[in-house]
Amino acid sequence: MKVIGLAGRAGSGKSVVAKTLAQRPGIEWVDLDKVAWQTYAPGRPIHKQLVEAFGESILSSSGEIDRETLAEAAFVNEETRQTLDALVHPAVSDEVQSIVREYQQRGTDILLIEGALLASSPFVDRSIYDLVLWLSVSEDVRADRLHLIGRGDHLERGRNITPAGDVIVIDAGGSVDEVAHRVLQAIGS
Repeated sequence: MKVIGLAGRAGSGKSVVAKTLAQRPGIEWVDLDKVAWQTYAPGRPIHKQLVEAFGESILSSSGEIDRETLAEAAFVNEETRQTLDALVHPAVSDEVQSIVREYQQRGTDILLIEGALLASSPFVDRSIYDLVLWLSVSEDVRADRLHLIGRGDHLERGRNITPAGDVIVIDAGGSVDEVAHRVLQAIGS
């Protein structure tokens, strides 16, 4: 099984391309946002650490981490973002290792693991992946895509994210099918 990280800024097309490719036989897709959310559920160690780092104001009335409030607290500056990444990314990497084993047992050929920061965070264990691909588009295309789906507020959050040197950059301009084809070519499928 090939384990492929699919990364890029918000609006680069990661989710749409992953969903499209996951419709093919033998290809499965995991959204790392959902995995991250599970790592900081109440009762998990990261939950307590996030509250200690960012304060009880990040909690909803039910005691869960309110993701929007956490984002507001964590994206204040580079130091607070690094604090968030240092807490969450290692825990997510541990979860990914379990997920990879599960999909190997299922007989999956290609496992796409989609996450914006896979290619950029120093706290992500990239040894889990056979390849990490970075979907890259112009700022204008990102802005258009994000506004189209009502997520224009995410444009600034991702502006300064850049891929590490060991990442393959894919042109994510054009149609979903064109980008999916480029991804498959990079994977060697």
